[in-house]
Parts: sequence; C-alpha cells; structure tokens
Amino acid sequence: MESAQKIQSAARFSDATFLVEGIHCASCVNRIEKGIQRLPGVHLANVNFATKELCVRYAADEVGPDRIRQEVESLGYKVAEASKTAYGAETHGAHSIRDLPELAAGIALALPVAMISMSHVEFPMRNWVLLLLTTPVVFWTGRSFFTGAWAMFRRRSADMNTLIAVGAGAAYLYSFMGTIAPFLWRNTGRMPHVYFEAAAVIIVVIRIGRLIEEHAGRRTTEAIRALLERQPKNARVIRGDHEEEIPSEQVRLDDVVMVRPGEKLPVDGVILDGRSTLDESMITGESMPVEKVPGDEVVGGTINQSGGFRYRATRIGNDTVLQQIVRLVREAQGSKAPIARLADVVSGYFVQTVIAIAAVTFLVWWNFGPADSALSMAVVTSVSALIIACPCALGLATPTAIMVASGRGAERGILIKTGESLEMAHRLDVIILDKTGTVTRGQLRVTDLLVGEGWRPKQLLRLAASAERYSEHPIGKAIVQKAGAEQIELYEAENFKAAEGGGVEAVVDDRQVRIGNWKFIQNRLDATGDRSASDPALCQLAGVADLASDAKTPVLVMVDGQWAGAIAVADVIRPESRDAIVQLRRCGLRVMMFTGDHEKTAFAVANQAGLHIETVFAEMQPADKVRKIRELQATGLKVGMVGDGVNDAPALAQADVGFAMGAGTDVAIHASDITLMGGNLNAVAEAIELSRRTLRVIRQNLFFSFVYNVLGIPIAAGVLFPWTGWLLNPMICSVAMALSDICVVANSLRLKRA
Repeated sequence: MESAQKIQSAARFSDATFLVEGIHCASCVNRIEKGIQRLPGVHLANVNFATKELCVRYAADEVGPDRIRQEVESLGYKVAEASKTAYGAETHGAHSIRDLPELAAGIALALPVAMISMSHVEFPMRNWVLLLLTTPVVFWTGRSFFTGAWAMFRRRSADMNTLIAVGAGAAYLYSFMGTIAPFLWRNTGRMPHVYFEAAAVIIVVIRIGRLIEEHAGRRTTEAIRALLERQPKNARVIRGDHEEEIPSEQVRLDDVVMVRPGEKLPVDGVILDGRSTLDESMITGESMPVEKVPGDEVVGGTINQSGGFRYRATRIGNDTVLQQIVRLVREAQGSKAPIARLADVVSGYFVQTVIAIAAVTFLVWWNFGPADSALSMAVVTSVSALIIACPCALGLATPTAIMVASGRGAERGILIKTGESLEMAHRLDVIILDKTGTVTRGQLRVTDLLVGEGWRPKQLLRLAASAERYSEHPIGKAIVQKAGAEQIELYEAENFKAAEGGGVEAVVDDRQVRIGNWKFIQNRLDATGDRSASDPALCQLAGVADLASDAKTPVLVMVDGQWAGAIAVADVIRPESRDAIVQLRRCGLRVMMFTGDHEKTAFAVANQAGLHIETVFAEMQPADKVRKIRELQATGLKVGMVGDGVNDAPALAQADVGFAMGAGTDVAIHASDITLMGGNLNAVAEAIELSRRTLRVIRQNLFFSFVYNVLGIPIAAGVLFPWTGWLLNPMICSVAMALSDICVVANSLRLKRA
C-alpha cells in the first residue's frame, strides 16, 4: 500500500529545474525557497547554493514553469537557460571569463592602495591619490555588490551583497569625506584617518574568493560531468542497406547500431549478433568486464572492449540508463538533508541580524569610544562586523558535501536519491535482506522432480510449465526453462491467476493445475472445501521433507485437486554474501533475512551466508514483511531493507531506507531510496559508510560555520578591545570571510577520496 502511495504521489507531480543567477548566500536560498513554496500547487522547492539550481516539484494542473520563473524574477533574481552540462557549468564558467577583466583591473588598482596605506608613507596629495585609485575598484569591480544590494533594498530584503555593499560603501564614504572635507574633523584636533585600502581590498578579496569558491564548487560535480561525457557524440547505424554515422541524439528506437572494439555505446539496446566483453564500471562500479552474447542487454556509455557486434536500440534520449543515473544523482544533489534545517533557519535571519549588530556596534563606539577617534573606531568596527560575517559558509556546508558524496556514490554504482536517505542511512540499526536475488543470485534452476503415484516426470513438468508460462516469478521461469531444455511442447493455459508470493493456478489441457508453496495450496484447499488431498498424502511424496534442508525450494503441484508431485528449484548464494554480512555487522548493524520460502530452505541459505537462525524469517508474504518492519520501527529501531523484486516494493517503501539491487525490477527501484547498480551486496555497507562520512563532514562544516560567525563577528565588533586593545582590520576580515567559504568546500571535497 505504502509503495503504491509513494509511486502514485510521485506521478501526481512534475519536476522542473531552473538555473538562477544572483544567488550569493544562504539568505538568498532561504528567500527563493519561501517565495516559491508560497505558490499554489508547489509541493517542494529546493535551491542548491553550490550549483545555483532551483528544483521544484509542482502539480501541473495548478502551476507551471512560466509562473515559477516569474516568481523567481519578482524576488530579484534572474532565471537563466540551464546548460546541457551538469549544473550549468558552461554558464557559470562563461560568467567567470567575462568577469576577469574587471577583476584584473581591481587587483591592479587595489595593490598600490594597500601598499601606500600600510607603509604609512606621507606625501603631498596622498589621500587624493588613494581616492583616485580606489574609486574604479569600488564602482566598477564592485558594482555587482551595490546593484544586488539595491535590488534587495527595493524588495525590503537583504543578502550577502547588502553586507559587502554597506561595509565597503561605509569605508569608502568615510574616507571620501575625510579627503574632500577634512574640516569636518577639526573638533578632534587631528586629520581623519582614511580607509580606502579597506574598501578596495574588501571588494577584490571577496571577488577572488567567489572565483575560487566557484571553481572548487564545480569540482563537486566532476563525477556527473564524467558520466555525461561517457556518451559518444556519434553513432553508427544501419538504415536500409547501408551504414551511416549520425549524432547520438538522432538514434531512433529499433535502429540497428554497429559497435567496434574500443568504442562507446551510444544508447541502450539488445545484442542481435556478435559477442564481446564490455566495461560497465561507469554503471555498476565493478571493474571486471562483462561478457555479452546475442540476447543480452547493453547500456549506453559503456565501452566495448573486444569483439564487434550489432544491437537494436531499445532506450534512447532521456530514457537510457545513463541519463536516468544522471537524473537521479542531480535530484539527490538538489535535495536537502534534515541536518540542514538548522542552517536554513539561521540563514533566514542572518543578514538582518548582522546589520543590526553592525548598527549597534557603530552607536556604541561612537558614544563610548576614545574621545579623539570615536567616529573612526565606530566606522572600522561596524565595517569589520559586516565584512567578516559569512552566511555563504552556512549555505555551502550541506549541499557541497551531499553533491560530492552522491557523485562519489555514482562512481561506485551507488545511486542515492535524496539527501534525506543519505543522512538516514548512517542511523540504521537493522538491515533486512531479501533472500532471492539479494543473498542469492536469483537465478533459479530445477534440481529435482518428485512425482506422485501414476505420474511420469515429463508429464508433471509439461503441465506445471504450461501453467507457469505466463508467470513473472523466478520459480515459474525456472520451471519453463527446464521444460524448454527438455524440449517439451507446452499446452496453452487458460484462466491464469497468480497470488503474490504464493503460487499460480490455471486450466491446462482441461485440467485445473495449482502450483505453489504449502500455504498457497492450503489456502486453496480451504477456499474450495476439497479435503481429499490430506497432509499424509503429501508426505507420501518421498524426499519432499529433505529438499528444504538442502537449500532447495519444493514447489507443490496439484492437478484436479489431487497431489501430482513436487518440483524442487535451487538458487545459488552470491559469492560476496557472506563477506557483505560480516561487513554490515562490523558497521554495528543487526542483519536479518526475509523470504517467502520454506523455513528449512531459509535456514540452509542462512547457514551458508553466515546468518544466525533467530534472525531469519521464512514463509513471509509481502504484507508480512511490511508488518515485521513496522514492529521493529515501533520499538524505536531504524530499519533498512534490501530487495529486488515486485514483492519487495512494499517493504522497501516502508523501511526507513530501501536499498534496491540494480538488476531488480523498476517497481523496486522506484520504491527504494538507494539503488545498487552493480547488484553487489557489499555496496550496502559501502553506502552506509559513505553516509557516515558525509554526515561527519556536514557536521564539521556546520560547526566551523557557526563557530566562525559566533566568534568572528563579536571580535570584529571590538568586544576584546577594552581588555586587549585588539581591533581587526577590515582587510583581514574580508580575507577571513573568503577563506571560510573555501575551507567548507575543500572539506567537502575530501569525500571524493571516500
């Protein structure tokens, strides 16, 4: 039920992504999110400060992209056309290149201003020279700060631009007046001290800091850009009786594509002829090449290593696995982890609070500062308080870490859908493993045929396979494959019905055939009132009781209400299962296993995998799995579920974190929170460890951001001056502010080595 609700809920909404220009700090993020979320029909609005992307989930019948774009622009920001590359990297890069001339001019002018001011060398017209050099820096190199602050002022708001514009502007205005009207200070008995170097250096340092921060921020998306670059520009297709080379985006469904050794596959498809080995590490994270033969599926972006082959295109454009991976990771990187909520709340009031602190600082020192320098000290301390404040570090603390972690996960074949699931993974107490397809390979084969009195093995197999021919269950497929291997011709099946996790029934050759586990058969007997087939009759099938103890699953067959026999199928345990379970226990997790199989079969697999018998739950229907997970959650435990099948989808949705094996069904993947593309059980422990490291980095970032601002702003405001005589130069404050952003991004980039 919850799985269906989750999928239906997602279907009700549309998603749109906008590249927003003019976002300078966490306050901008908070302002845009609140503004968009006020629109009717908007379900969710997230702004990624690091990428400047706005991701909106909305009801298409109530609001559309144009209305959202208008609202963003009404808030004072510009919506740009998003580049095809990840996160508009080309767009941001173009802005940086256009800004270089004015930044270079600012550096060239600010350097002599700083050198003259700090040398304390006096010469005629000194202040006028400083004014001449500083004015272009303030009003050309720094004009974006003032235009941004004015735009916010007109909308009765404030952001990072406001702090810089007020701080640098106050230093410049004070120095300007001290230069052109020094007589205003005649009551002090001394010439006013000018702070042109503070105004010029503040603007240049912050512009340089933003440039470095932007460059470092682009490194957080390297994994996604690398994935996008995997898709070749051209494809070689066969149309008619000739071969032609076309752009990859022009490949159509069912086109026949030719691939030679060493080439990348342009789209997804199915091999028609030829065989080869493919490097699928960019999809699965597994370095070992995979052998492919006719009939096998291949994925666009993977590399053909040895032989050439032809394949039919089955998924193109945004439907390819590569594009779906990019979409999932982009969504994860655009989402927020719950740990970011405190930073969001603080950033909503940050700029206004800092301006208030600066105003109080000015008034305090103007009224209570040294008599001969009260005004000068009031200007310096208030400007320093404005400049050292850094809401950017708060805004970058969480998204940069999530971006790097989700990109690193994608490189390892671990697709994390949301920041919330990334955070929750490190809090898990229990991991539940589905047996078939998770602990085992999920590739069943028939091992034994036990027949009742009057039945022949091939006769039993023919009826059973005919009834199962339309079944999607792995057991049914194994029975049909066995019949095909025996070259048995099947009957047509009528009135086919399947019970989730139980069995099937159908009319075959005018006979009622029921196939399934004991509970399914028992339910059918109860429903029909046919008690002619008793338990002792089942026991007469020699060897049925021994099958489960050998990790084989007995499937009971009834024909016209009578026992016909049993078919045993076996599944091979994954080679990494035992080691993966050891790794999960080392992570401090309690490991359990759910299965719909017979108890003895479950215990046999558990023994091979190194699981304790008391943590194994057998003969469980989908509803039973959900009920058990709810029981664990009711005790306060955080539960993770690993599965791959349709019958796992409700449990994956109910769990606090659902892990879907990449080889599983689309329903299971959609219901899960984390997808393991390689289908390797070891990736569960990797995902949890990545979550733990990511949360550790986020906490470090937030701690640094809070401590930096909590300590830095009071010190800049002159709190220590009465006892130590310390005052921070506004230039030092601007350097500290720029470095705080860079430190947060650099700390997040450590996750690339996780």
